[in-house]
Amino acid sequence: MTARLDHRNPLVFDTHELGRRPGALQRQTRTVDAPKDLGIQKVVGVPEGAPVELDIRLESVMEGVLVTGTARAWAEGECVRCLEPLQLDVEADFQEMFSYPDADDRGRVHHAEPGDDAEDDEDRLFLEDGLFDLEPVLRDAVVLALPMQPVCQEDCPGLCAECGVRLADDPDHHHDAVDIRWAALQGLADSLEPGDKDDKSGAEPGVDEKQEK
Repeated sequence: MTARLDHRNPLVFDTHELGRRPGALQRQTRTVDAPKDLGIQKVVGVPEGAPVELDIRLESVMEGVLVTGTARAWAEGECVRCLEPLQLDVEADFQEMFSYPDADDRGRVHHAEPGDDAEDDEDRLFLEDGLFDLEPVLRDAVVLALPMQPVCQEDCPGLCAECGVRLADDPDHHHDAVDIRWAALQGLADSLEPGDKDDKSGAEPGVDEKQEK
């Protein structure tokens, strides 16, 4: 099988030294640059080019190579409550099987025949000439490790619903409650001149005299 993976890619790993003897183990540590769009788009993610520390274990099994590891990095985002920028540490665990292309689920070597049903292989990852690409596994792990609604702090009070002020900067911030039933009357009263108020509060001229007659 012709390899399509580039061994110079820092997220491509070589398993040739591990061999195919079941039970063989190999540990690797590597720091790589974060690929583009590593995280939850428009929410939170690891900036492109930021360092990602990888600590992985390769284990040879009957059907392929079992890859177990941890990725550590830092992510940037925006608090969903107060909209302030934030940073947080990310630690993502992962485990994935990379199957030998010539082995079935029981590790037995087989040769594909024309018309074989390939549906079972759609979700499987395969080694390519002893190489595997960790990027899709890393992406899935980081997305699962990141919060869907990041906050700058657990008790972030957010923004004032009326004026948008960040409440963490002004804990005593508040607005006097106004009964909307009186708001229109208060506005009318404020717009009247003092003389107008007196005239409207009194009876119309001559009313009392007419009533007496």
